[in-house]
Amino acid sequence: MKYSKWWASPFILWIAIGTVVPVFSIAYYGLTDRSGNFTFENIMATFQAEHMQALGLSLLLALVSTAVCFILALPMAMILRNSKRGKTGMVIFVFILPMWMNFLLRTMAWQVLLEREGVINSLLNAVGLPGQHLINTPGAIVLGMVYDFLPFMILPIYNAACKIDNRLIEAAYDLGADTGTVYRKVIFPLLIPGFVSGVTMVFIPALTTFVISNMLGGGKINLIGNIIEQEFTVSSNWYLGSGMSLVMMVFIIITMLMFSKFDKSGGESLI
Repeated sequence: MKYSKWWASPFILWIAIGTVVPVFSIAYYGLTDRSGNFTFENIMATFQAEHMQALGLSLLLALVSTAVCFILALPMAMILRNSKRGKTGMVIFVFILPMWMNFLLRTMAWQVLLEREGVINSLLNAVGLPGQHLINTPGAIVLGMVYDFLPFMILPIYNAACKIDNRLIEAAYDLGADTGTVYRKVIFPLLIPGFVSGVTMVFIPALTTFVISNMLGGGKINLIGNIIEQEFTVSSNWYLGSGMSLVMMVFIIITMLMFSKFDKSGGESLI
């Protein structure tokens, strides 16, 4: 059955309206001033000390949250792979279920848990322990990121783990390999596509988030996403906000290219 190329027109129109037009708009505002003259000032403003400090903190928290998600997701994905319940899909459904809840509501729930008179401190006081200052700290932001983005790390790794042929693992054991060698030489290389997908899906939104840092940081901890959001909504300086967005866009593209390169090299190392 032949399909007309014109059937793709709605998708092309959707991509043009939803992707191409917004990107060109950001590029226009980022490379011009209020008079419409071409300038690099908006882009160079990203490298000011205040903005670089926010970018550095964003990178640090994004790396920490990505690492924590990876540490939690790897054993969980392997447990689900080897579990009969994991193969039925019910456990995966449990992980996906919180994602159906509104993102803001999930983050607000952590506010209730972490605030000074919140659930956690109430439980600590009930057992005679002093309350802790949990809210409005970098740790609270990392905790929110891990909670919100952990499913995006578990699912790709679990999907890659399910594709591993058990005969490869059995052959490695038959050839005298111990458990550590099997994981290092057989399982981990085959999980690299899942690793790359998971890290990409966690690191990039964690780097650019502003909602989590606003709600769990109390506006006291500025990440690069918060500064860009403030330029658009508070200062109404679309030019500076767009310039910083362009820098972040280039940074994210470079990061994704590095991850894809690692994915290809990882796949070749097994052969």
